[in-house]
Amino acid sequence: MSTKYKATEISQAYFITITTVGWVDVFTRLPQKHLIIDALKYCQKNKGLVVFAYCLMHSHLHLFCRADGGLTLSEIMRDFKKYTSKKIIQTIQDEPESRREWLLEYFSKACEHLSRPQQYKVWQDGYHAEEIFSNHWIKEKIKYIHENPVKEKIVTEAENYYFSSARNYADLDSALDVEVVFMGWDNHKI
Repeated sequence: MSTKYKATEISQAYFITITTVGWVDVFTRLPQKHLIIDALKYCQKNKGLVVFAYCLMHSHLHLFCRADGGLTLSEIMRDFKKYTSKKIIQTIQDEPESRREWLLEYFSKACEHLSRPQQYKVWQDGYHAEEIFSNHWIKEKIKYIHENPVKEKIVTEAENYYFSSARNYADLDSALDVEVVFMGWDNHKI
């Protein structure tokens, strides 16, 4: 298995992206969005996940984070994806969802190639981790994360998207607490 996009250092920060199979727009309803935010909060409190920046889009989640405890980032992401997969399916089944049958069938068919039996597959394999190695890269990745909803024309200003740490960096109320990054000598937030 390749380690090119896997977090291997517990002390290092990584830019990661986790994506739904087929880039299916799952996170279009508030219950699904809150499910992801609540799972991230749990990982922060109980698993040592430190989040510096994030953005939850309709089909993927960007994080700039690190593991700061006994678990590695790989273990945290494994647990996060396993838990949220079950909860996403449960929410599709229990909440009003016009695409219920289509989504369940799609996630079921995504399991057909797997060697071990599984009823549904929500997340793509892996989490595309890239180690953050310089202040320039930190600024670049946080800007990329925050600009996602602007590029998708969801909002015109990054801080107006509620499910993003752009709000934290603008000192606005937010869905998830993050460790705001201050960049060196100028003591200004990114």
